[in-house]
Amino acid sequence: MTNKKRTTAGRRRSRRRSSAFGYHRRSIGIITFVLVMLICVLTVNAVKLQAKNQDYKQQEAELKAQISEQKERSKEVKEFKKYVKTDEYIKEVAEEKLGLVDPDEIIFKPAG
Repeated sequence: MTNKKRTTAGRRRSRRRSSAFGYHRRSIGIITFVLVMLICVLTVNAVKLQAKNQDYKQQEAELKAQISEQKERSKEVKEFKKYVKTDEYIKEVAEEKLGLVDPDEIIFKPAG
């Protein structure tokens, strides 16, 4: 009789465990599904963010190149500004645009 009690008690325990698992099986399935969906969403977003990051790095490199070009151009403008203030530039412009000559110069024009 003691054997019968043990086996019935063992069956009851296993039934309780399986029925408890069966009761929570649906909840576990839902939780697992939600977690898998969350992981999928996070993975997709991570890939998108990496692509955006690459685009931003490329844009940053292009902007740095533009900055260096503009710094060089700024130096050229400053040098030209200094040159414009010299007598040499004034003389050059007067000769080209106004046709002025020095008093000692002789100009030869082609016949035609």
